[in-house]
Amino acid sequence: MKKFLAIFLILVMAFSVTACGKKEEATDKKTDEALKVGFIYIGTKNDGGFTQAQYEGAAAMQEHFNGKVEILTMENVPDTDKSAAKDAATNLIDQGCTVIVGCSYGFMDALDELANSGDYDNIKFLHFSGNKMNDKNFGNFFGATEEPRYLTGIIAGMMTKTDKLGYVAAYPYTEVQIGIDAFTLGAQSVNPDVQVKVVYINSWYDPEKERSAADELLAQGCDILTQHCDTTGPQVAASEAGAYAIGYNMDNSQVVPDAFLTAPIWHHEVFLIPTIQAIMDGTWTPESYYGTIADGYVDIAPMTDLVPADVQAKVDEVKAKMKAGEFAPFSGKIEYNDGTVLCQDGQTLTREEIWKIDGLVKGAN
Repeated sequence: MKKFLAIFLILVMAFSVTACGKKEEATDKKTDEALKVGFIYIGTKNDGGFTQAQYEGAAAMQEHFNGKVEILTMENVPDTDKSAAKDAATNLIDQGCTVIVGCSYGFMDALDELANSGDYDNIKFLHFSGNKMNDKNFGNFFGATEEPRYLTGIIAGMMTKTDKLGYVAAYPYTEVQIGIDAFTLGAQSVNPDVQVKVVYINSWYDPEKERSAADELLAQGCDILTQHCDTTGPQVAASEAGAYAIGYNMDNSQVVPDAFLTAPIWHHEVFLIPTIQAIMDGTWTPESYYGTIADGYVDIAPMTDLVPADVQAKVDEVKAKMKAGEFAPFSGKIEYNDGTVLCQDGQTLTREEIWKIDGLVKGAN
């Protein structure tokens, strides 16, 4: 009897050890199965602008999935160097990422080559702001920034005292010109006398050039500055000069509280969450996503108390019409500053037509 009991106890202990081992393996397996998503950034996660907005959207997506998704990042990757972008992508893939997100226009060709090389057919590639894709593993995403740009133009047009608005711009490229034109049209809708002065810095991210361009615009008499560049430099310059600032990418009201009015902003998680869910479900197919104010992907930051009540009311009125599909910034008679027609009476530009914009509208120069 004692011998039988001893054998029984040994078997029980052996079973317990085996069961514990299997439980531990299951836990490790669950951790290993977290979907790894790699993000390639042109700047740093705390730049106060473009990259930080991208990162905060990614972090919100990761939090939403509560351990089922892990994000990895590569920062300060130059988007003018295709080999650097490819190296960043393959580095992330080597770390186990099966989804790669390129967060700058200049990463497009590198991701396109990798996606279509035949070597990475099991990897999903997503690209922000570009136009290339395939029907297998490469999609792109962007937003209708013309909507929040137009709304911020209304604010600037109603608040300016000099009728001169300054715009620090990255490149004379369609994406940037769409924003300049929409901002100008918004300002002109409430103030026909307004002029928008533009300085291109020929870089997406260059703190020194951004600040220098802002100073140049302030010297020309611009009393409200806005921007399509990555840092808070123009906003700080406006604050120091006693002017107003309309930022970009995120709410920087705490950075320059004496100058900040609002900013066109992104909610990248609005795209990332359903896209990553579809990838996890095995239902994802490449798309060219274009988020709007209506779906919450783009918006303006809360207007600060520096914006008068009547101005806020006007913005809210137009924003409501945008959300309802009753108004679009590029509609009605619009001319470029050389007199050629961009949009006819009774016409509303389609997305495809908007992305053929190749100049500045009257009132912007």
